[in-house]
Amino acid sequence: MSEPTPVIYNEDNIKSLDWQEHIRIRPGMYIGKLGDGSSQDDGIYVLLKEVIDNSIDEYVMGNGKNIDIQIEHGKVTIRDFGRGIPLGKVIDCVSKINTGGKYDSKAFKKSVGLNGVGTKAVNALSSYFKVLSFRDGECKMAEFKEGVITKDYKLEKTTEPNGTSIEFIADENIFKHFKYRSEYVENQLWNYAYLNAGLKLNYNGKTLVSKNGLRDLLERKTDVENLLYPIIHLQGEDIEVAISHSMQYGEEYYSFVNGQNTTQGGTHLAAFREAIVKTLRDYYKKDFDSRDVQTSIVGALSLKVEEPVFESQTKTKLGSQNMTPDGITIRSFVMDFLKTNLDNFLHKNKEIADALLRKIQQSERERKEIADIKKIANQRAKKANIHNKKLRDCRIHLTDGRKADDELKLESTVFITEGDSASGSITKARNVQTQAVFSLRGKPLNCYGMTKKVVYQNEELNLLQHALDIEDGIENLRYNRVVIATDADVDGMHIRLLLLTFFLQFFPDLVKSGHLYILDTPLFRVRDKQKTFYCYSEQEKQEAIKKLRGKAEITRFKGLGEISPKEFEDFIGADIKLEPVILGEKTKIEDLLGYYMGKNTPERQVFIIDNLKVELDEIIQEEEVMDLTQVEETEAI
Repeated sequence: MSEPTPVIYNEDNIKSLDWQEHIRIRPGMYIGKLGDGSSQDDGIYVLLKEVIDNSIDEYVMGNGKNIDIQIEHGKVTIRDFGRGIPLGKVIDCVSKINTGGKYDSKAFKKSVGLNGVGTKAVNALSSYFKVLSFRDGECKMAEFKEGVITKDYKLEKTTEPNGTSIEFIADENIFKHFKYRSEYVENQLWNYAYLNAGLKLNYNGKTLVSKNGLRDLLERKTDVENLLYPIIHLQGEDIEVAISHSMQYGEEYYSFVNGQNTTQGGTHLAAFREAIVKTLRDYYKKDFDSRDVQTSIVGALSLKVEEPVFESQTKTKLGSQNMTPDGITIRSFVMDFLKTNLDNFLHKNKEIADALLRKIQQSERERKEIADIKKIANQRAKKANIHNKKLRDCRIHLTDGRKADDELKLESTVFITEGDSASGSITKARNVQTQAVFSLRGKPLNCYGMTKKVVYQNEELNLLQHALDIEDGIENLRYNRVVIATDADVDGMHIRLLLLTFFLQFFPDLVKSGHLYILDTPLFRVRDKQKTFYCYSEQEKQEAIKKLRGKAEITRFKGLGEISPKEFEDFIGADIKLEPVILGEKTKIEDLLGYYMGKNTPERQVFIIDNLKVELDEIIQEEEVMDLTQVEETEAI
């Protein structure tokens, strides 16, 4: 056996990267996963956040009451009316790593962006970046490309009020086919409004402003008519909370640290959940099971922490134990606040206290009623996981702690498919690191209007909730993206609707947290000997036929099982097309499910008839286009 060739290792192997090169090569270290804008945690929204955070810090320091945000054709413009970056340091602040005004803890004691990287990352990851600072009648402007300065303008006189303006276009070489979804941008901006009462955020012609902070947040995020008692809103120095219970299943929390939306929670949210349980046990003098207190809760928490420590650069999970570097712990701070203020509130508001107690007792009764069924179902699920292959798991999960790369954890996905052929194709084509497949057997149960008891009695639904690990809420959700992957036919659409009903009925927080998606796969393959087009609509099919200008082979994919694993690699790989399931503002889940899944109401009959008319008109138009295309093809031949 020959000796292995020695690998040369010398000075030539040691390389130093410029700051912008490092950010562009390893963007995940700075902004998490890249994405195309279909997920609310995609990188383009992190870029937006990094710039707005600086404007928010100015507002918090008492400078400027308005922030203007405009997004048009992928170009973002953010203008604040703070003090403006000191003119001699404008270029340094957006292009020199570890440079900024937040290292002075007196000025920015409880800010999120303390590492001097945020705006530089935006600059490095943009194909175009412009900064303007207006300060005391003078303006400094500079332009960059991929973090490298292209134009350094001289100081000019200006009549503009003080402040900073930043324009950027995310680099399409890094953010493939990206698109800002207005729903996600507005949600992000509303969070800023709730956490900074009185601040006006002007976004593409809309003005977003909040007067009541987290109370407004809960009122907008939930169906107020569904709440069992008025929102409890408590405020103190460095802390604000809002709490209520609803008639829906699950727990729903919105947590923030120094204005940062900690979507993955952390030490502050754990303390909040524990403190609510302990305070209510003490108030009612009953040793409630924590699950009975937390079931159906909707809560919001905002905390201001000095020098917070997050578990990743994207700051979605708080790791800090202390409120200050040498002070009281977060746990004891939150616990003491609720013990005093929530207890006082309940003593002063007996009607709310009584309603809360009734809800806890109701949850207790329901839990005990299904205890035996749940025990048997859990045993059955454990046995099924050992003996069948319903779940082809992946290696990296959202709940992997620090063992896996943060970007990979955010890519963790489970496809819920129908039948063996579809699951077989996806299983062979998937990325085993981050993509799992769960195979359904037959159509799921229509569980509209049913209680959680049915989940444990129905084997398919029970196994599905165990595969996702959401039996006790979405805190332990194993996958960041739960993707419904069904055939593009009537049966597939029906199964999709039944799964949507399941999640909205029993796990609405999973949908509201942005974890549920629909897989978009091509309907047609149009090809000749030289080119192949995958088409997602009839219009795309007609355009492909015209491009080939000749006799084309057209395949209609009626089921996912008809798509070969090799082809599936493209559809669930880098160019995956996912449609997020987004609940609109003030969407009432009960009304929504009742309309689509309840008894055949006259309103739904009208809806079906009207859409059938539209569908028939489209079919007629498509046939006319097809006839025209065939004439053109004949003439070309």
